Amino acid sequence: MLNVIVTPKALKKKGKKILAQAEARFRAEGMEYCVHVTQKKGHATELARILTERGENFLVVMGGDGTLNEVLSGIARPDRCVLGLIPAGTGNDFSAAANVPYGAAALDLLFHAEPKPVDYIQFQDGRRALNIAGVGMDVDILTRCERGKIFHGKIKYFFSLIASLIRYRGIKIRVSADGVYEEHKALIAAVCNGKQLGGGIPLCPPAVIDDGKLELLVIESPKRSKLPGALIKLMKGEILTLPIAKRIACTRAEIVPEAACTAQYDGELFLARSLCAEIVTGKLKLYRG
Repeated sequence: MLNVIVTPKALKKKGKKILAQAEARFRAEGMEYCVHVTQKKGHATELARILTERGENFLVVMGGDGTLNEVLSGIARPDRCVLGLIPAGTGNDFSAAANVPYGAAALDLLFHAEPKPVDYIQFQDGRRALNIAGVGMDVDILTRCERGKIFHGKIKYFFSLIASLIRYRGIKIRVSADGVYEEHKALIAAVCNGKQLGGGIPLCPPAVIDDGKLELLVIESPKRSKLPGALIKLMKGEILTLPIAKRIACTRAEIVPEAACTAQYDGELFLARSLCAEIVTGKLKLYRG
C-alpha cells in the first residue's frame, strides 16, 4: 500500500491538479494507495508514526520541506522505510538537492527509478532533519515570515530578510564538531545535509545528501557595514569564500546558544536549548534523481 501524506496548504492553486495527476497515475499503474490529508501542524508526524508502526513503510510526501520534515520525524523505523516525494511546497529546497522535479514530474521516479539511500540528521531530543537545521538570522527571517500576513511565498521571505538585515544582531553560541569546541557570535550556525534553504539560497553548496558527512557551518556576525556584502555573497552561493564563514565536515556536531532560542529544522520552528546532531547514513531510502 502506498500512503500519500499531503497538507491542505499543498492542495492550494496547482496542488489539486498535481494530486489528481498522481492519483490517475496510481490507478493506471494498478497501485493500491490511500491519501491522508493533514488537519493541523504536527499531524503529518502522527500519521507517519501510526502508519509505520503498523508496517506501512511506503510513504509519499506531497508538499514542501516542512511536510517532509514532519513525516521523517514520525517514522518508527527509518531503516525499514521507503520515501517518495512530490514537491508541491513554496521552497522545496531538499528536493533540489535530491534531484526530484516539481509536481507530477516526480512520479516518474516512483515508477521508473530505484530508491537510493539518503542521509538524515538525528538530534538528541528525538527530532530529525533531512536538509538544514540551525539558529540565527535564518530563524529570525522564518519567524517574521510566520507572523507576516500581507505578502506570501518568496515575496514574503524577501521582505522578512530585509527586516532582519536591519534589526538582527547575531547570537552567542558554542559549537563542536566531533568533540572539538569553539565559541562564536554568529549570524547563522547550522548543521547541513542539503545545500540550500529559504527557497533557493545556497547556504552550503559542498553538502552532499549521501556522503555520510554532516556539515557544521558557522557564519560570524560581521560589522553592520559589511552585512549587506555578506548577504550578497550568501545569495550567490559564495559565503564560504569569506573569512567570517567556517565549514567543518564531521559526523557529530553540537550548537549550544547562550540561552534557549528558536531553532529551525528544515524550516519548522521549535524552541531549543541546544542542537546535538549526528548524521545517519545508509538507513533511509528515497526515490530521487
